[in-house]
Amino acid sequence: MLIIPVKEGENIDRALKRYKRKFVKTTIKNQLQERKQFKKPSIVRRAQIQKAQYIQRLRDAEEV
Repeated sequence: MLIIPVKEGENIDRALKRYKRKFVKTTIKNQLQERKQFKKPSIVRRAQIQKAQYIQRLRDAEEV
């Protein structure tokens, strides 16, 4: 559970913005999205490999 202490005289919009930032940092949103739909392990592994290849291509292009 996220707790955001609101300081006296603080604008509620500012506190809400702090809450949203803290929520994103806790990666709860990502976990909920992952649980929403099952992905086969082979597909997850393939996506990781493709991401690694993409990053490697970027690094190689940067060196040239």
